[in-house]
Amino acid sequence: MTVFDDYADYYDLLYRDKDYAAEARYVSGLVLRLRPGAQSVLNLGCGTGNHDFQLAKAGFRVVGVDRAARSIESARAKLTGKTDRGRIRFEQASIEALSLAERFDAVVSLFHVMSYMTTEDDLMAAFATAYRHLDSGGVFVFDCWYGPAVLNDPPSVRVKRVKDGDLKLIRIAEPDIKVDENVVEVHYQVIVGSKERQTMTEIHECHRMRYWFKPEVERMLIPTGFDLLGCLEWMSDRPAGSRSWNVCFIARKP
Repeated sequence: MTVFDDYADYYDLLYRDKDYAAEARYVSGLVLRLRPGAQSVLNLGCGTGNHDFQLAKAGFRVVGVDRAARSIESARAKLTGKTDRGRIRFEQASIEALSLAERFDAVVSLFHVMSYMTTEDDLMAAFATAYRHLDSGGVFVFDCWYGPAVLNDPPSVRVKRVKDGDLKLIRIAEPDIKVDENVVEVHYQVIVGSKERQTMTEIHECHRMRYWFKPEVERMLIPTGFDLLGCLEWMSDRPAGSRSWNVCFIARKP
């Protein structure tokens, strides 16, 4: 099954507790610190557009790109009635093959998108896409699962329950660590029930997530042309450590 195929229909409900506004402030702060006056952002792997709308509110012109058709449909549907809709555009495309006839002050990729790049070839292709869409001096910011923390504190089974009116969702996430591949296969089971409509739907997806180490990332950023500026604990200015499950890499195009 294609990742985020049926899952995309319930994505916003499952992540409605995620603080997209705070994350957008954090990322825009990093960008403006290194690129004062930045006005344009390309978001690789935008999902249903929640970060994009927050970045647009902060004054950026934003182009969001995602390979999942349903996610892009959902993102475009949200444009209706938005006062800042002229600042946002959504495109369906794979990150690795993206080629837009425009350049940006910043390229971002958020919520573990780079961990979905499970091979070094995939990651280098994503880095190349970011590089060719940046102006000189442009900033590249992305987050991912961090290898030292994943190995120090392995993932466990998690259950999330969400209710929205009559709709009830239960999501079970069962991880399977492939230590010889630096990958975690997360097996999702999503059960969706409606008492009023007397329906019950069950969705199964497997998400392969690569946990990356700083030397690996640096080894692939530098040949692409980037200067690696930092690796921070996500939503913090602290250096990444063995307890930093989610980290943020910051790079710049010379």
